[in-house]
Amino acid sequence: MTDSLLSGPEPDPAGDAGHAGAPPRVGFFTDTSVCIGCKACEVACKEWNALPEDGLTLTGMSYDNTAGLGASTWRHVAFIEQSAPQPPVPAPEGRTVLPLAEDADQSAGGDLRWLMSSDVCKHCTHAACLDICPTGSLFRTEFGTVVVQEDICNGCGYCVPACPYGVIEQRPSDGRAFKCTLCYDRLGAGQEPACAKACPTESIRFGPLDELRERAALRVDQLHAAGVPQARLYGHDPADGVGGDGAFFLLLDEPEVYGLPPDPQVTTRDLPAMWRHAGAAALSLAGGFALSFALPAVLRGRGRR
Repeated sequence: MTDSLLSGPEPDPAGDAGHAGAPPRVGFFTDTSVCIGCKACEVACKEWNALPEDGLTLTGMSYDNTAGLGASTWRHVAFIEQSAPQPPVPAPEGRTVLPLAEDADQSAGGDLRWLMSSDVCKHCTHAACLDICPTGSLFRTEFGTVVVQEDICNGCGYCVPACPYGVIEQRPSDGRAFKCTLCYDRLGAGQEPACAKACPTESIRFGPLDELRERAALRVDQLHAAGVPQARLYGHDPADGVGGDGAFFLLLDEPEVYGLPPDPQVTTRDLPAMWRHAGAAALSLAGGFALSFALPAVLRGRGRR
């Protein structure tokens, strides 16, 4: 990765990866406002990718048995229970007060709401996991997605702390890293990913990334006009700290409520500068060693004169 990748026009990940004549970049748009928490996406992902089970008991966090993304959970439906936003109430002198959701009085029978969201690997434009992988196990596909080749992964684990979203994880049984492939095998056959195919409400949309961004912007405008001012997009901006995500979301609250970082940054952004400083230090050290051997010889030569 170079410094120029983090500024200027949005790069073409597939083209940058050496895929000549690559198709349009594809991805996911997950509209959490229509997610019903059915977990069809989780089941479809596990069935298609033959993922092992990783939790058959509830975690105590609402109707959740997997808790988060991991090596064997590539789609995770979160259930967030909170007080429902209350309608505006009249205030003195004709002003209007907008009460906050956390101010709702549950003892008085205030309403609750569930925020449901199907989380997945973000397939970042600037993917730190890909940058840091020493074996080439992680690679950028012709569709602009990031995939782990499990037969090449050596289990070093460097990619795990490199991910700003905490998505990728090693499987305890053999130490290899796994994550969502965006159903790379299905894309190659002209099919949509299993999770999007199984979603009954079309909360998970799949398609060319540019088209999804346009559709998402229209959906936010629609929700704002319908009186849902808290609707916002997350991960859609090519100017953010990871160059925009290949999987982005429409949220109904702050990202932290969904367990997402508010301002993710590619963790390898300083690597070029670090290598330059390391190279300069190495040259200085080599020069110092050379001088330490050359100077005594010069002094001895002068002493013989």
